[in-house]
Amino acid sequence: MKKFSLLFVLVFATLFFITGSALAKSKVVIYTSLENEEVVEYLKQAKEELPDLEIQAIRLSTGELGARMLAEKENPQADCIWGWAVTNMEEFIPKGMIKAYKPTGWDKIPTNFKDPNGFWTAIDLYAAAFIINEKVIENKKLPIPKGWNDLLNPVYKDQLIMPNPASSGTGFLQVASLLEMMDPDYKTKPVEDNKAWDFLKKLDANMGQYIKSGSKPAKLTAAGEYAVGCSFAFVYSSLKRKGFPVKMVLPEEGAGFELEANALLEGARNEDSAKKFLDWALSKSAMTGYAKFKLGVSYPGIAGPKDMPVLESIKLAPMDFPWQSKNRAKILETWSNLFLK
Repeated sequence: MKKFSLLFVLVFATLFFITGSALAKSKVVIYTSLENEEVVEYLKQAKEELPDLEIQAIRLSTGELGARMLAEKENPQADCIWGWAVTNMEEFIPKGMIKAYKPTGWDKIPTNFKDPNGFWTAIDLYAAAFIINEKVIENKKLPIPKGWNDLLNPVYKDQLIMPNPASSGTGFLQVASLLEMMDPDYKTKPVEDNKAWDFLKKLDANMGQYIKSGSKPAKLTAAGEYAVGCSFAFVYSSLKRKGFPVKMVLPEEGAGFELEANALLEGARNEDSAKKFLDWALSKSAMTGYAKFKLGVSYPGIAGPKDMPVLESIKLAPMDFPWQSKNRAKILETWSNLFLK
């Protein structure tokens, strides 16, 4: 009887251990610069479709994410990046901090949305836009701007808000697009000699505030604190659905844009889990989720939100991502010297 009892205990313990191991989730730590509202929705979907993963996503602004990676270079705390500006990502490849990985479905993504060696793969595109508070515009009898040049009108003094490019990817793409659009010789001259800085100095005279977040200019404008928020397109859709008196204007000169990409980190502690997540993050299912917010996703044939313009109808600025990445530090240094005194 004692032998039988002991055997039963051992069998039960073994079954419990096997069952417990089967139910245990593998962990993955993710850094992301996707907007909070997006991350909440995407993670609901990810956790349903990846039930065996314990997903820990840490949301950081574009600049903060890069700073944390540098601080953790010798002891990485994250396994992968999910939705980070390509111009930022590019800087970390030569530093040896990104590991090449081509997720499942990589071959379906167009070449202009991925690094040829697999260091990063973009999931979406977001574009600069002006968010207009129609009530403020009406009450202050202000014209509705059609583009960047209209914002130089003195009537907008202290009525504009824009992201700080040093901390916001949206702010950086806005400044970078102006440097390229306003100076055809941008490639052949020092960054600090670019003609667009004269334009930005004039714009600064009307600027009410530079702020860390790319979405905050739109949100503060929607709340009635400013007339025009220089932000990005998809945040408009969310604000409009919530009933704010907002209108979106895509700059007639051309809307600057950025790609948001994923990557595997060198030294990832949970590399297998990270690869599993990155496979999901590039799937058609995940892309369909992104498209509820984004102007355009990298998976072919998936349309964006119904209340947003069709991507093909938008005049996009001719963004030179390699030049932007190479000159990023100088662009930010010049901007900071001029406007953060």
